[in-house]
Amino acid sequence: MRKYETIFILQPELSEDDIKSVTAKAQDVISAYKGECFRMDDWGIRKLAYPIKKSARGRYYYLRFDGESALIAELERRLRLDDKVLRYQSINITDLPERIVPEKKAEVPETVTEETVEEAPAAEEAAE
Repeated sequence: MRKYETIFILQPELSEDDIKSVTAKAQDVISAYKGECFRMDDWGIRKLAYPIKKSARGRYYYLRFDGESALIAELERRLRLDDKVLRYQSINITDLPERIVPEKKAEVPETVTEETVEEAPAAEEAAE
């Protein structure tokens, strides 16, 4: 099975029932095609970069799931046919490296001191 992420944007003025029906359809497609849904997040209403279907804002949803290529084709087909969905994008994240979180922050001086300023010209003279 491959790992996928899908982000879809819904019309901002939808009622809770309409939103639940769209998210339920997405989860039904995943379960019907023997996929596994790991995460469904509501990112809230945000301003769009440009108007889509005369809408300046949209409600963003993030979906993380595992499945086959037939699943992604059917999910995108159903999102495309739904008038409540403004845009969607799915990506395959199977071969992407895991997100790297640094174990320790790099030590960076918070303020510039006189010693730091004096060391800079000395380093330039040594380079010549």
